[in-house]
This record gives sequence, C-alpha cells and structure tokens, in this order.
Amino acid sequence: MPAGTLACDGVLLDGVAGLLEQLAQQLCIHVVTGDTFGGARAALGSLPCELVILAATDQAQAKRQYLQRLGPDAVACIGNGRNDRRMMDVAALSIAVIQAEGAAPQTVYLADVVMRDVREALQLLLNPLRLAATLRT
Repeated sequence: MPAGTLACDGVLLDGVAGLLEQLAQQLCIHVVTGDTFGGARAALGSLPCELVILAATDQAQAKRQYLQRLGPDAVACIGNGRNDRRMMDVAALSIAVIQAEGAAPQTVYLADVVMRDVREALQLLLNPLRLAATLRT
C-alpha cells in the first residue's frame, strides 16, 4: 500500500501504526510508495513492514510489477492515487480509499471495495467477515 494512503501531507494518520502492527501478526505488509513528502522512512521505520520507495517516473507500472513479483493472487492492496490503478486490476483484493486528498476515479473504478479511510480498510482486513459481507454474491 502506498504511504500517501497511510498519511496526509506526509504525516502518518492517527491509529495507522497500531493497525499495521496488528495486521502484521497475520499478514506480511509491503508499503510501496512514491514518498511525495519524503518522510516514509522516518514514519514507517519502526513498523513491521517492507518499505519500497519508488522512482518518480512510471510509478503505476512499478507498483503493478511489484505486485506481480509477490504473486497477485495472494495480495490485497490499498490505494487512492492514479499511480495505484494498475495494481488494483491485478491484486486478488483491491481497496480504494477516499480520504482528505481524494481518490483518482480510475483507481476507484478498478477497486473491489471502496472505503472512506485507510483505517477502515485496515480494520476490514482485520475483520474478514466484514469483507465477506461486502463481497458476497
């Protein structure tokens, strides 16, 4: 998940660190980010996650390639930016979040689930029955 999704104006959102720590007990967390504000290492350095900071160019393709290396059939991704759209269509589960900075419509369109906030998205992963209720057919 991109760090912009975890932060607002480069500052980690309240509660995100605790949720990531809980989730890391069940899943391997990878944070793949363009790091617009340059603070991802400081904000996430002590958290149980793999941090990948992307080059400034072609981030959408870089995120997709990263997911493909992980094995997209076993990946859940969370994002809101236009650079997240290509990972949304390959991940087993894609969650778009619409926060203070908004969300790119292409990303929202490709998502399996749309949430109001990354904290709600992380809680959805921590409570799989919520996810089952949303995605049942």
